Amino acid sequence: MDKQDIKNLKKRYLVWFYKTTKEALDKIERKFTQLEIDKFIMKELKAKDKDKRAQKQIAEFQAYILSKEMDGVGLKYEGKQMKPEYYFLELKLKAIEKVILKEFGKKGLEQIKALYEKEMTERILKSTEH
Repeated sequence: MDKQDIKNLKKRYLVWFYKTTKEALDKIERKFTQLEIDKFIMKELKAKDKDKRAQKQIAEFQAYILSKEMDGVGLKYEGKQMKPEYYFLELKLKAIEKVILKEFGKKGLEQIKALYEKEMTERILKSTEH
């Protein structure tokens, strides 16, 4: 194997390692980022539904938001402390990013992050095509 083959193997491994770790973290974190958006939408729905025709659907959406919030808190925290599993994922992602920087520089890290975002966005778009 020549140097380029070895470099390619390292890069593919780091792409996979970054993706799987970031995906695990995102699964938890997205609940919190979605909550910000959901709460804004809820406020808008309540303000726009002056004649209360969508009251049932709004109540269902509110229950969905509460459930998501409880689920997110349960995945990330144990009481007031961050769960060790979540904390480990954060540490692991930082370590992976540091290795990527060491091996491939800032451009390499930016490229891998961009690939991840592209993949996640494509998954969303493909899942709604059906």
